[in-house]
Amino acid sequence: MRNAIFFDLDGTLTDSGPGIMNSALPALEHFGIPVANRDQLRVFVGPPLRQTFARFGVPEAGIEEAIRIFRARYIPIGKFENTPYPGIADLLARLQAEGFSLYVATSKPQVTAIEVLEHFQLAHHFTLICGADPAVGRETKADVIAHLLAQIGDPGRAVMVGDTDYDVLGAKDHGIPTIGVTWGYGEAAAMQAAGAVALADTPEALHTYLQAFAALPAGSPSTFLERSPHYGKQ
Repeated sequence: MRNAIFFDLDGTLTDSGPGIMNSALPALEHFGIPVANRDQLRVFVGPPLRQTFARFGVPEAGIEEAIRIFRARYIPIGKFENTPYPGIADLLARLQAEGFSLYVATSKPQVTAIEVLEHFQLAHHFTLICGADPAVGRETKADVIAHLLAQIGDPGRAVMVGDTDYDVLGAKDHGIPTIGVTWGYGEAAAMQAAGAVALADTPEALHTYLQAFAALPAGSPSTFLERSPHYGKQ
């Protein structure tokens, strides 16, 4: 049976936080929104910008302007203030050699996602890289996964890998389970509450879970939970 893995990008494959947070700050300053602690900006990593700027209090009428200011810095500079997580390149090569079909499903604009993955020489591991395109109304993780599925058809046995509850919930909309990773910008408890079937603390642990997932009978992803070190912790 074909086994497909849908990877999130920001906070899962690469630590894109510095560039995203550095680019969000001037947009918030433009609207006079104070940021008392830089850690507050971590929530910008992963979800669509529109949602996060609204969460910070940018008025609806100003959200497009906030996104414009963000992108004015992010596109030429911020997208490369970014580093692949240790062990990710080896993990992708290993999974590809083992016969998994690898895809990217990210809320980052698709053009930027491709540029970033090509820059870090990771793009060749993926059959398809799918991202957001607000011009056609494709912004949320569920939207991106729908677009990905429309292009590849039946993926076989599929699992999402991401670092936030947005990944878990977006995949759940399509009946796809998620293995959460704890090295990114989300919260383990939030991913667990959203229904993540396991939480991996390292790429090696993720590899173990993915192998186990591929070996499971169809329809039994919940058996991961009892083997996750975060199971039952709040």
